[in-house]
Amino acid sequence: MHELPQQLANGLILGAMYGLIAIGYTMVYGIVQLINFAHGEIFMVGGFGALTVFLWLPSGFSLLAAIPLMIIGGIICSVAVGTAAERFAYRPLRGAPRLAPLITAIGLSILLQQAVWKWYPEAKKDRSFPQFSGNAIDVFGISIQRGDLFLIIAAPVCMLALGFYVNKTRTGRGMQATAQDPDTAKLMGINTDRIIVMAFAIGAAFAAVAAVGYGLHNGQVGFKMGFIMGLKAFTAAVLGGIGNIYGAMLGGIVLGVAESLATGYMADVPGMELFGGGAWKDVWAFALLILVLLLRPQGLLGERVADRA
Repeated sequence: MHELPQQLANGLILGAMYGLIAIGYTMVYGIVQLINFAHGEIFMVGGFGALTVFLWLPSGFSLLAAIPLMIIGGIICSVAVGTAAERFAYRPLRGAPRLAPLITAIGLSILLQQAVWKWYPEAKKDRSFPQFSGNAIDVFGISIQRGDLFLIIAAPVCMLALGFYVNKTRTGRGMQATAQDPDTAKLMGINTDRIIVMAFAIGAAFAAVAAVGYGLHNGQVGFKMGFIMGLKAFTAAVLGGIGNIYGAMLGGIVLGVAESLATGYMADVPGMELFGGGAWKDVWAFALLILVLLLRPQGLLGERVADRA
């Protein structure tokens, strides 16, 4: 039990990462009812964009000073890919049966993976991501890596900023109206195409922030990292209530904590020795999803129209 605070902290950090990516899923689904399975690869592109900015900086440049520039570079790359995907891959299929954009999203995911693999010849192996030097920080007996502080700060700041934007700004109210009834919103003079592009752009920007946190947390990025992270983030969005901004973050935290506890303690449960350790964490994550869908199909917080953008 003395390890419980550490396991909870690890789960919170992991969940913050899942939540940031999950918000991108929930933004797009809340407005156009599209599950953008290429969102994991948009997250991956943001990680490589941030790494590229760091490699372009002069040798010896402080990582602390470089992080804002890396975030900007990652956001530019992710937003460019996300908005291009909306314009050229999804918009032409907006009136098509739902299966068509879903298959397109899967194809786009594979395309982005291979494009990064081609752009970075060394991407067959994971690329090293810059790390903070120095020992971990001890907070009331909990060890926190210096790079993980980024996720602890970025996740709540981004979520609260987005909540304010959606509920208090003109564009945010336009997102709510488009999410509730796009045809009526268009008749009221709202440019729904612009609103949809904004949803893709905001989701992509959050994915880029999460990608920087992923690199700082794991010390590496790879062209395959978007696949499993995208699935986990989608799971988090469904857990919290897909279409709900705060639910996406809550679902990410629940999923991260569940993974951490299962990894740390499942092997100690009598009769469950074979199902513990990191190799089974993905299994328990999706088992939790199935359980929530059986008991509460609408997710932990459910879908709220006011937050569907």
